[in-house]
Amino acid sequence: MDLQGINKIGLEKEGSKQIAESLNELLANYQLFYMNVRGLHWNIKGKDFFVLHEKFEELYNSSLENIDEIAERILTLGVTPLHSYKAYTKISKIEEAENIFDSTTALQTVLNGLRQLLIIEREILAVASEINDEGTVSLMSDYITEQEKLVWMFSAVVAQ
Repeated sequence: MDLQGINKIGLEKEGSKQIAESLNELLANYQLFYMNVRGLHWNIKGKDFFVLHEKFEELYNSSLENIDEIAERILTLGVTPLHSYKAYTKISKIEEAENIFDSTTALQTVLNGLRQLLIIEREILAVASEINDEGTVSLMSDYITEQEKLVWMFSAVVAQ
């Protein structure tokens, strides 16, 4: 077996590089999502304050764990994860959300961010499946399952 085109974990180098680049895009989007949710947590006002303040804290803590897992997966694939805010804002499709205080706008901001993350994760899942990258497939599957449930729950609140 020719090992020239295979990386340290037994995956094709080219496919792994492509997945790592997509994971860097996901990382950038997650970083902006995290900062947005953190700001929503701090600034939410109104009758839903106690519930949303707590829920946003859970969400940004979970996002922080995912950010770390994504960066570690990029490293596992043999690539350096992006690690500057400048790099994140350059490629993120999620934009900064500032000065949001009301629950409706806050929840819509979260739903829009989750939608963008899900789009990227599904793209990564498809490519990772093609090259038998089970580590990335498993990670994306877990995120997709978790976030689809969050979309359902946050959408139920917005529908009131």
